[in-house]
Amino acid sequence: MLHEIPKAWQFELASHRDKAIILIRFLYSREDQALVRQLTGVRWSQSQKAWYVLDIPAYRQRFGLQTEPIGKEVLSQIHPINQQALARFVETLQLKAYSQSTIQTYRNEFAQLLYVLKGNLVDELSVERLRDYFLYCINTLKLSENTIHSRMNAVKFYFESVLGRQRIFIEIPRPKKRITLPNVLAISQVEKLFGQLENLKHKTMIYLAYSAGLRVSEVVNLKIKDIHSERMVINIRGAKGKKDRMVGLSQGILELLRKYYVAYHPNDWLFDGQYAGEPYSTRSLQQIFHRAKNAARILQDVTFHSLRHSYATHLHEAGTDIKLIQELLGHNDLKTTLRYTHVSQRTLEKIKSPFDSLNLDDK
Repeated sequence: MLHEIPKAWQFELASHRDKAIILIRFLYSREDQALVRQLTGVRWSQSQKAWYVLDIPAYRQRFGLQTEPIGKEVLSQIHPINQQALARFVETLQLKAYSQSTIQTYRNEFAQLLYVLKGNLVDELSVERLRDYFLYCINTLKLSENTIHSRMNAVKFYFESVLGRQRIFIEIPRPKKRITLPNVLAISQVEKLFGQLENLKHKTMIYLAYSAGLRVSEVVNLKIKDIHSERMVINIRGAKGKKDRMVGLSQGILELLRKYYVAYHPNDWLFDGQYAGEPYSTRSLQQIFHRAKNAARILQDVTFHSLRHSYATHLHEAGTDIKLIQELLGHNDLKTTLRYTHVSQRTLEKIKSPFDSLNLDDK
């Protein structure tokens, strides 16, 4: 058990898979790696390139972090003078048809500002006061860049979309976002992972995800009518950003789906959950992926979403146009899709290391 926290460690508050976490950062050393692994429940985040633990009071106290209440505790302590502002905030999000998850995230982030204000009316805040608040979030609460962006977006929405004060945030700079590359499986690793799947239902879901670059939520929310075998396409309805799109249906996947249909006889949802009339659980499908990944002895910190990253990267390596990949993935911005060119072997194989040009005796 780790008794003393090294002084060189740095901590950031962030969120991961809808859970509040504390990121732990330090310069790499074997000693620190061994020490951090002694923390109960510690895990590695590939996207943040840092270790993390759940954001709980015990770890806040142990790491010497300022305590910021979360969830219902915050909502219950908002002063009555700002309760109407919170209600208008949520109603405006609903009228603009934001998703329930976005409404919840924005509400929680905006509530943090109202909690700090206590009996001060939020509508009377100046740009300078807002700037001071975000500096407090950075310097005292030590929130991560992603959390700061999320909080700024929520507060910006209130002042611009609810109160109608346009461009109020133009004087408040945003922190630079951390640039991360997608974690991609090699084709040989995909084959090894698939080789661990014996259950027909599990196999069909995970094969389908990779074959069409689907998110885990898109797999479990498929209905039988979404598989259009005559046109060899899959209809993805109400995906991220409330967008519909079509992706190609692999001939091999169609044959697998027919075997699955004969064995399981689904009614409405393509993949029924534990209870009748409910789709399969995203959490359960993610657990199936991780069991297969561990059984295949894949050391990289990949997740179910890495199947989507791998699909896009392997398409690019095979020569598929990047604009077409953008459409298949449903990305609004081409910049999002261009990330895959940075990890594609099609790009990297054109680069010759200067080391290979050296004339060395021991080469």
